[in-house]
Amino acid sequence: MEYKNTYKKWVTNTFFDEEIRNELLSIENDEKEIEDRFYRDLEFGTAGLRGKLGAGTNRMNLYIVSRATQGLADYICEYGSEYMKRGVAIAYDCRYFSKEFAKKAALVLAGNGIKVFLFESLRPTPVLSFTVRHLKTISGIVVTASHNPKEYNGYKVYWEDAAQIGQECADSITEKILKIENFEEIKMMAEDDAIKAGLLTTIGKEIDDLYIEKVKGLALREDIDKKINVVYTPLNGTGNILVRRVLKERGFNNISVVKEQELPDPNFTTAPFPNPEDPRAFEYAEKLGEKLGAELLIATDPDCDRLAIMVRNQEGRYIAFNGNQTGAILVNYILEARQELGMLPTDSFIVKSIVTGNLGVVIAEKYSVKSYESLTGFKNICGKANELEKDKKHKFIFGYEESIGYVTGDFVKDKDGVISSMMLCEAAAYYKKQGKSLIDVLEGLYKEFGYYREKQISLVLEGIEGSKRINRMMEVYRVEYPKEINGIKVKQFVDHKFDTIFDLTTGEKNKTGIPTSNVLKFILEDGSWYAVRPSGTEPKIKLYIYSKAVTANESEEKIKIIEKVILDKLQSVE
Repeated sequence: MEYKNTYKKWVTNTFFDEEIRNELLSIENDEKEIEDRFYRDLEFGTAGLRGKLGAGTNRMNLYIVSRATQGLADYICEYGSEYMKRGVAIAYDCRYFSKEFAKKAALVLAGNGIKVFLFESLRPTPVLSFTVRHLKTISGIVVTASHNPKEYNGYKVYWEDAAQIGQECADSITEKILKIENFEEIKMMAEDDAIKAGLLTTIGKEIDDLYIEKVKGLALREDIDKKINVVYTPLNGTGNILVRRVLKERGFNNISVVKEQELPDPNFTTAPFPNPEDPRAFEYAEKLGEKLGAELLIATDPDCDRLAIMVRNQEGRYIAFNGNQTGAILVNYILEARQELGMLPTDSFIVKSIVTGNLGVVIAEKYSVKSYESLTGFKNICGKANELEKDKKHKFIFGYEESIGYVTGDFVKDKDGVISSMMLCEAAAYYKKQGKSLIDVLEGLYKEFGYYREKQISLVLEGIEGSKRINRMMEVYRVEYPKEINGIKVKQFVDHKFDTIFDLTTGEKNKTGIPTSNVLKFILEDGSWYAVRPSGTEPKIKLYIYSKAVTANESEEKIKIIEKVILDKLQSVE
């Protein structure tokens, strides 16, 4: 089998360092592990690379990173010397080997004659997006695995518009990567030589200062209660310095940080699954919040592009907000404030992903703001915003998705946990001065627009067999989906893989107007809907369920019924 041959090449080729070869020798009797490490090359897609750390072609290591970077370099060099001079900005997070991967990428680019701007130490992912825009580089790289466990790392690529690369760009880079037959072909320059040649520049505080000023420029109101009691946790990631700095400089002086999670820790000792979407990530923040009487808890994920909150209710318990709820709060606060201040142009718009709920849409309608949809991921959300703003007739106000990502402003083209932290503190402080908590505000939105409920479920199926089963699930469900649920008929079936909207009432077919992706979406006659898709970065098939009703209980019951029907069908696929 091919994977066995590749394994043997890695073990016997002295080009690979001794540590890598010894790691591989330690698994020589574990056929399943060898197969998993070598049955494929770690795929480079629109999310770049992401995988478990370790030796092998299906793992994150210095060799896989250098090959991906050589592919990127070949792509840039095709455009000529001007693009090479504009260069590439590189940032990295707190994970194992992040710094080493970033340095390796920098030296491969320099070896190809491409200028590099490398951060002196770890930085939030959105700062990389800002840097690409500010320095006018042709590209950017951030080494991160976001909220994955400690065993993972990743590598994301940005283009000159400061958004993550789109499919066309990713395909072109992949084509270059696949042409590299031997790792020995990869060009690299020694660090001292790269510095002397003017190809490697270290960046840091000067970028931070500019970025923070831009973030503070997004502030909307000063008539707020800046004494609001907030607990913040960066979950041992990159957010600690810049989130605290921007809140302090905005005048929020009652911010307490979870000490156990304050400093970078690649082991994520106190939060083994450092994903703030999961309320368990708030365990330490809740304890500190209860001790200090905090009204709001904020957690950013390790690369500080995503954010989640918990809010204290009247009984003193902390209630977790999901991404749809937090997004709706921000849509409402930003549009309400902008309208009051005369800062809401008639051509304003927001963008959400196709699997994000509709409460933000109906709020936007109240303010005569148009909503657009994109595929999941901020490369698509910001890509849609960039596309709409090209004609100078549209003004982007806000972008968000249910997986706790949000951005406002025009200087970062990605989700941003620093911006979101400041805006949420401002919103909470404003409503507090009015005698309301964010729970009160959300309840008011439900009373005005209807009770929207949502649930996301992930079925984790790891390894080769898991990947195959996910593919079978999608293909079976595509043709054997339930035509009605609890007596409520499916009105529309949207197959984003084939860019088709099927109207099951009239039999009509239309285009979605959105780039293709393996996502199935089903809209019921009562306005409830659900979507099914495989994750692009993790071994999961994801299910998104949404309902709307006059009461909260009715809406929650609908969720339960839809969930059972869909899971029974998916899990019946062997």
